[in-house]
Amino acid sequence: MSRSLLALTLLLVLALNGHAQKVKYKDLIELLNARNYEVAEPFLKRYLKENSDNISAYLYMGIVYQDKAQRNDILKQPEALLNNIDSAIFFLEKVAPLITEKELKRNDQNYQMYLRRDVRTAEFAIKLSDVTLDIETRVKNMRERKEKVKNLNNFFRAAERQYQATQHAFVALQNQYSTEKEFCLRLNESVTAELNRIKLTFDSSQLSFRNYRSVLESMGKVPYNQNVTLTEIADFKRDGNTEFDFFKGDLRLWDYARWSKNALDLYATEITPLRDHLVTYDIELNRLSQKLKQDSVSVKDELTKLLDRSSIIQLAKYDADPLPIGVFNMKMAELEYHSEKISNKAGRDTVGLVTRLQQLKKETRAVKKLDSLSARLLTRNFDKDAKDYTHFITKAYGTDAVLKNYIRSTHEFALRELAAHQAQTKLTEKAVRWLVHGNDSIPVVTDEPRSQYKPLVIVADRFTMGLKYVDSLATGYLFDITPIHKPKVAVSFPVEALPFKKRFLPVIKGMGVHPLSDLFIALVYSESSDKNGFPATLIKVDKTKGLVWSNNYRLPFTPSELLFSSDTGEIMIKLPTPTGEQKLFVVDKNGKKIQ
Repeated sequence: MSRSLLALTLLLVLALNGHAQKVKYKDLIELLNARNYEVAEPFLKRYLKENSDNISAYLYMGIVYQDKAQRNDILKQPEALLNNIDSAIFFLEKVAPLITEKELKRNDQNYQMYLRRDVRTAEFAIKLSDVTLDIETRVKNMRERKEKVKNLNNFFRAAERQYQATQHAFVALQNQYSTEKEFCLRLNESVTAELNRIKLTFDSSQLSFRNYRSVLESMGKVPYNQNVTLTEIADFKRDGNTEFDFFKGDLRLWDYARWSKNALDLYATEITPLRDHLVTYDIELNRLSQKLKQDSVSVKDELTKLLDRSSIIQLAKYDADPLPIGVFNMKMAELEYHSEKISNKAGRDTVGLVTRLQQLKKETRAVKKLDSLSARLLTRNFDKDAKDYTHFITKAYGTDAVLKNYIRSTHEFALRELAAHQAQTKLTEKAVRWLVHGNDSIPVVTDEPRSQYKPLVIVADRFTMGLKYVDSLATGYLFDITPIHKPKVAVSFPVEALPFKKRFLPVIKGMGVHPLSDLFIALVYSESSDKNGFPATLIKVDKTKGLVWSNNYRLPFTPSELLFSSDTGEIMIKLPTPTGEQKLFVVDKNGKKIQ
């Protein structure tokens, strides 16, 4: 500002503050002609309050308001901007019809801003047409600017509001679920409707912003040039909730439309088919259960064919321990248990004790598995499961209460069956240790010290041989071991009294062979020798005839092996010597010693 204008401004300030009588227009016009509208405004307003007959003052008041509107921020001060435009138009339209040739000639010093050289006369002059055109142009431009500012702000506010609504909706979903996996599991029609709303609102926000940019670019030089960069929501729980500022030039926004579309696609292409598959799988298991009950047949083979790991793999992406898989495992365990029982039932009355014990153990393992799986299901958080697997529970069981009752009843059944099997297994394990012959029980194990029967040879599923003691005197015995542990071959034979007394049991040994289906050969001997050698009793038993013969011998050495020749019927006892040689003690088929 020049010194003269500065001095003039100080003078006007004094006048404005009451230090002078009134504002002089000739001083004010200098500021206005210098386009110092911001400085001149308060003086011009003061002047117009005191002077209502100065036409040029109204013109300049319109121009001052136009200048103010130009200086208003188009986004942060839209109301003030529009008010200033309205005020400018008001003053300009008010003064337009009042400016005449007469006014211009009479007060030409007030319209110096319109002084132009006439192209025809080459003289400087102020033309009414120039003034009128300027006013019309100003009004037209301001009306256009007013409309653009309105549209600009409408689109800008809409984009901002719609984006904020999108973010609020997203954050509401974000806060509703503890993890992204939980969100995926609980996707339903209500949530997908919200996803569609989020997508539409976000798309509307982007459309509003594009419209805003279109208006902005038509406004010429403005202080705004926002460019949007969309960022993918990669982490459902961490992304998408940061603050935003639409006034920033580098406007980074979350791409809610892409996220919503991905979630909707996931729901349509993976979640919904998976849910339907789980219900179908449950129905198939129910069908097998019905078949097992109606036809009393094992369904093990069909279970193997039905087993589908794809649903487990898919669910594992969202839940490490999914309820439906737990239910399926329990159902399959029950089917396996019933199938095992049905398979064993056919020959249950004819199979041997050992086989029956094996069957019982297999059935027990199956029912233990059922017990474990059903017990584990009962410890689940069913409130959470009811939310995660609403579709499965509703379609397959109706309510979570029905499912819980089903699991509980299955567990109670498993407990009853397990207790019964454990008791039956205990009895069978006890029975397997004995042969029953008449009123006698003969052990086929060596850890029954209270029994009169002391087994020396036990050949599994073949025969047992030993000594029976009444008081301290021994009698030999041999029983065949049948599947039902009721022997068909029951033989007793004499042994020497003294060498085989009960007190000598620690040194009394036996060995036996069953070389032919109808032949048993057994040897009882003492590891303690007398002057004649080691006492021994050799027996030959026929399955149909019983005891064929029983002979006592003195062996020069303790035996190591019992052999039989099917060609000659000879029996050979291997006798290792202290020097490492092998000698044979041989008897013929009638028990007569050969060598």
